[in-house]
Amino acid sequence: MEQRISFMELPKAYMDSLMGIGAYLRKSADVDSKLLELITYRVSQINGCAFCLDMHHKDAIYHGETEQRLHSLPAWRDCPYYSEPERAALELAESLTGKCDVDDAVYANLEKHFTKDQIADLALAVSATNTWNRLNITFRTTPGTYQVNQRAAGSGTSEGQTLAKAHS
Repeated sequence: MEQRISFMELPKAYMDSLMGIGAYLRKSADVDSKLLELITYRVSQINGCAFCLDMHHKDAIYHGETEQRLHSLPAWRDCPYYSEPERAALELAESLTGKCDVDDAVYANLEKHFTKDQIADLALAVSATNTWNRLNITFRTTPGTYQVNQRAAGSGTSEGQTLAKAHS
């Protein structure tokens, strides 16, 4: 598949806006990075974003996630190795991604495990990942080029470096 649009072709303000969300989540959010990678990986699975699946899989492993949990993620409800807070966050991710509706039961479950600020950060992470998934699918961004820590690195010149730094 040929890439349609390169993120490097887009205005700086476009990229700065998108990158700002990811920077906030990585530096200021009061949510464990391992949990953030778990939910962003799940959202990318649901949306079928090849670039994001490659990136979030690599980052999740880097942050201590296991292959078993990542492979079982589509069946998280049936697996015993996800914690109750993880289950609440995964339920939020699926609710916002699939039907864009968080009913009272889903929200009440989140409140058992997270503060309001943490719930807001989780919702932002899911929303940002959905945005990145949709952009990468539209642009046909080539997967396989991401290397761990590119998002936190300084400026880069390749498409993968530029996009990976921006993606949350």
